[in-house]
Amino acid sequence: MNAEKKTSLLGMSLPQLREVAGECGLPAFAAKQIAHWLYGKRATTIDAMTDLSKRGREALAARYRTGHEAPKAASRSADGTVKYLFDGAGGHDIEAVYIPDRDRATLCVSSQAGCKMGCKFCMTGRQGFHGNLSATQIINQILSIPESDTLTNIVFMGMGEPLDNIDAVLAAIEVLTSPWGLAWSPKRITVSTVGHLPSLRRLLDESKVHVALSVHTPFADERAGLMPVERAWPVAKVVETLREYDFAHQRRLSVEYTMWRGINDDMRHADALARLLRGTSARANLIRYHAIPDSTMQPATQAAMEAFRDRLNERGVTATIRASRGEDIEAACGMLAGKDKTETHS
Repeated sequence: MNAEKKTSLLGMSLPQLREVAGECGLPAFAAKQIAHWLYGKRATTIDAMTDLSKRGREALAARYRTGHEAPKAASRSADGTVKYLFDGAGGHDIEAVYIPDRDRATLCVSSQAGCKMGCKFCMTGRQGFHGNLSATQIINQILSIPESDTLTNIVFMGMGEPLDNIDAVLAAIEVLTSPWGLAWSPKRITVSTVGHLPSLRRLLDESKVHVALSVHTPFADERAGLMPVERAWPVAKVVETLREYDFAHQRRLSVEYTMWRGINDDMRHADALARLLRGTSARANLIRYHAIPDSTMQPATQAAMEAFRDRLNERGVTATIRASRGEDIEAACGMLAGKDKTETHS
């Protein structure tokens, strides 16, 4: 069978691997062995799974492949951030961003090629939507970069709206957190969303990961102009849903707030944001805007961001200004475009 037509094992759950074992004439316990090779030992070939019989490996390799695909290219920032390019969907590439920071090493992973949400300030949204990534493609971003073994955190904040691809995202989270998978604590994983309400409850009910809600303005009319999703799922309703869940103990709720000069950076916005978040334990991450082509929007000044932060803190909302990373390689928030503009390749 042509390698491209073979089914990828990466991203499969233990029950799915049991089905695979049965199809290939392997005993049921072989599923755990395969999972251990895929996620524990991170084997990139079926032939490396040496505790399976030779006949078993041959039967498995006839139908399946591990699914590892190395990055197509890499671009390295002066601050240590690395942007990796991978095959995506619909003929469009996707990007993942590795961000080292003292004792933390975070990977920002993509969940879609392009995005349906159409946020005015986002390069990914300008592409339109080209397809969902599979669990295989999501897990591959994590396991196929050179820094994979050093990762401490995963954030679903790359290209796409994670909750618009909820099945694959939940499947990837299961692999990341299950004892038969990578056995990570859910506290090491954050899923960002613009407020995709139909899938939000599934994420909250079926996982214990942290949630980051993209708000960017507390006023519904302004938000609808920046983020069309506001018309379908108003942020006030999203926050109301989030209040039903416990974010004080096992998981954390954060709010992403990109700041633009003269648009959302005054005290009126700070006070309204504090009111919106009343009754939650949400923390606000204030994000410096990185200009994208053909946009008249300008970043808020440092003084305005500091005043905004201080006002939120006074109103009982813990707020911090997020450090900018990877801007020189277009790897900062809102800048991922899914095409190779790099000069340094791997």
